Amino acid sequence: MRKMIKRAGVLLAGAVMLLSSSLSVCAMPDGGRYGYNYDYWGDVQGSPNAYAVSGVYTSVDMGLDKNLSNPQSLYVCGNLVYICDTGNNRIVVVERVDAEGFKLKQIIDEFKGDVEVKTFSGPTDIAVSEEGYLYIADKGNSRILKLDADLNYMMQFDKPVDNTLDPELTFSPNKIVIDTAGRVYCIATGINKGLIKYENDGVFSGFVGATKVTYDFTDYIWKKLATEEQRAQMVSFVPTEYDNIYMDHEGFIYACTSNVTQEDIDAEKADPIRKLNLMGNDILVRNGEWPIYGDLYWGNNAGYDGPSKLTDITVFDNDIYVSIDRNRGRVFGYNDQGHMVYAFGGPGNENGYFRNPIAVEHMGYDLLVLDSLDCAITLFTPTEFGRLVYQAIDQFDNGDYIASGETWQEVMAINGNYDLAYIGIGRSLLRQERYHEAMEYFELKYDDENYSKAYKQYRKEWVEEHIVILFIVVFGVLIIPLAIGKIKNIRHEIDTADIFRL
Repeated sequence: MRKMIKRAGVLLAGAVMLLSSSLSVCAMPDGGRYGYNYDYWGDVQGSPNAYAVSGVYTSVDMGLDKNLSNPQSLYVCGNLVYICDTGNNRIVVVERVDAEGFKLKQIIDEFKGDVEVKTFSGPTDIAVSEEGYLYIADKGNSRILKLDADLNYMMQFDKPVDNTLDPELTFSPNKIVIDTAGRVYCIATGINKGLIKYENDGVFSGFVGATKVTYDFTDYIWKKLATEEQRAQMVSFVPTEYDNIYMDHEGFIYACTSNVTQEDIDAEKADPIRKLNLMGNDILVRNGEWPIYGDLYWGNNAGYDGPSKLTDITVFDNDIYVSIDRNRGRVFGYNDQGHMVYAFGGPGNENGYFRNPIAVEHMGYDLLVLDSLDCAITLFTPTEFGRLVYQAIDQFDNGDYIASGETWQEVMAINGNYDLAYIGIGRSLLRQERYHEAMEYFELKYDDENYSKAYKQYRKEWVEEHIVILFIVVFGVLIIPLAIGKIKNIRHEIDTADIFRL
């Protein structure tokens, strides 16, 4: 019932926002200049920025003699950033220098080895193994290349041999990740069976993690009754393709898809972000009050319509994952429980805004966002607010619960409307076995699950502390009436015996 009430509240709020021309797409001033979040009731709560723009770096800033053209991907390895300069058929490697931003390190436009084509054609993604091997999605040449650190050709991964694939389909690898064993997972254009998995020897070993198939039941019935010609004109019920993937430090694959419709969201079937285990099952935790699909509200202001289109994702070591919305140029961060940590950005030409954000990566807690239209990288660094949020989370993960609670207090002092600060304090108190205090913080932000955990422990603790009193009370309630009754019976027997003697 509570979920239904909240859902109705969201729909009502969305209707109000659509009718009010004074509100922006996400009810943020200046088109999203300031950070924001959503509270328990789905109301937009302004928030201090978690990130500030440290710099915007164009081709000239990075020392390139030829401007980037339609770049499609970023990959960070240490202090190096690999940029897939797709339009120029090359990989640009830049090195981060704190005082100077980024400087050109290397341009990879050809390689060596016993192979006929030694150049790239529209490379769309790159990954680097711990051993230094380069894996490149050479989309225009229908292959995934493996090169060593000296750019020698090692091997390639070709179109999967599978009876379910159209033999006429051109293999177009788009995005790739590799695991510690050298296995390759690939998203290919036109293949919607999930991720293509190759073993480290290049052998295709199957598909992993296909998205859920959603359909309307009436359409399903109609397909059963329709003629063959009518069925051919109808939309097929097939899984959707992923847009991008990222492998975290534990070997889990985060995948995102921008193919989300308003109908899917209304039916609560939208899962634009998934976390896949080795079996391909989605194990993403969704304990937040609201689904993980970016903005809760949208209108058609300035021509931006429909839900968020989450097109890339990156994951920190503390399991916070960050995704970008290419529809409105926003950046969304979520914690490991599915609570939104922050949201910022927007469409535009100013620093911190985007025309077509296509890729996101991280260096530590710094974020890099690649805009394919501006052909530039925006570097974001955490503000004091963002730094404290990360510090509180890290302290909790490291078992320093007292320090975590104190840091969350600092966060709350900066933003008193920040739900995660209250919940974070409550969780730290819970781990310190201060259950009653924890309950108060959980109650303030309607965190039913954690409140129940704290209440259960508080009840147990209260019983243990008052067990003697409880025993006395129970003993009194059960024994005293029996004793009184026994005494009355004895007195009655005595009185009766005296009468008989008379």
